[in-house]
Amino acid sequence: MSFRNLTLASLLGMGLAVSGCSTNVEEMLPHGDQTMADFWQLGSEGGDDLSQQALYDARSELRRPVSDGALVEQRIRYTRTAANEIYNTFGRLPNPDLVMFVFPHLTTGQPEALPVPGYSTVFSLYSRPQYALPGETARPVAPAAQASNGRAR
Repeated sequence: MSFRNLTLASLLGMGLAVSGCSTNVEEMLPHGDQTMADFWQLGSEGGDDLSQQALYDARSELRRPVSDGALVEQRIRYTRTAANEIYNTFGRLPNPDLVMFVFPHLTTGQPEALPVPGYSTVFSLYSRPQYALPGETARPVAPAAQASNGRAR
């Protein structure tokens, strides 16, 4: 590409980029006759009773009763126990599972080769679990808390 063509292409690109910014705000975002002050006054006056009732209904749908079981479960999560202290202090590091696919093959070392179908196997990346030193990771959740959270849902 010659210098002249490169200059022409860059000028054309800049012209297109600048033309995108030439739209009018009033065209893109038209507004009605009310100003923000009008909306504020309408909200502070309380509006009509119908809108207040609709607001109350919407809020009541979002409210849910708190049962004693939920409060007890929440307290249990924050109670210090030996298990919580151990899991919080020395958290287990992630040990991802690897999935390996063994393709179909023939056996060797026998008088006749036998076919072996393909199969998948799963193994951990590390041979043993690794534990973090205190302060190395975010606070993990103890396995007992994970099990109780799964049952509660």
